[in-house]
Amino acid sequence: MFLKYTKWALLWALVILILCGIPGKDIPEVSIINFDKFIHASLFFILLLLTVRGFTLQKTVVLFYTFPKMSAFILCVIYGGTVELMQGAFFVDRTADINDFFANSFGCLVACLVYNKMEKILLSKFIY
Repeated sequence: MFLKYTKWALLWALVILILCGIPGKDIPEVSIINFDKFIHASLFFILLLLTVRGFTLQKTVVLFYTFPKMSAFILCVIYGGTVELMQGAFFVDRTADINDFFANSFGCLVACLVYNKMEKILLSKFIY
């Protein structure tokens, strides 16, 4: 039951991990340095929206159902930090960047703040 409602969030988390695992030399150079931070924030913005939606619909884990935004925010920020650490430790031609972690966290924070509006507009119509 839990996986039924969180599958989109888990799939998106896997997409983030794959994108962050691409060797640095294979990523095209972008002249706008903040574009990278925008991408990080956008990826985690979407991750948090999907995670909160899944946590809200599932009834298996009471803590996630009771506090979906807070639970999703904490898990997504931890995941963002873990991905950055993995980039520095395991991925080829990648480095851990604290600014990327802040961008990930910022995307999560913005998603928390606008979740109710986004749910009415997008999530309730297209997901689940």
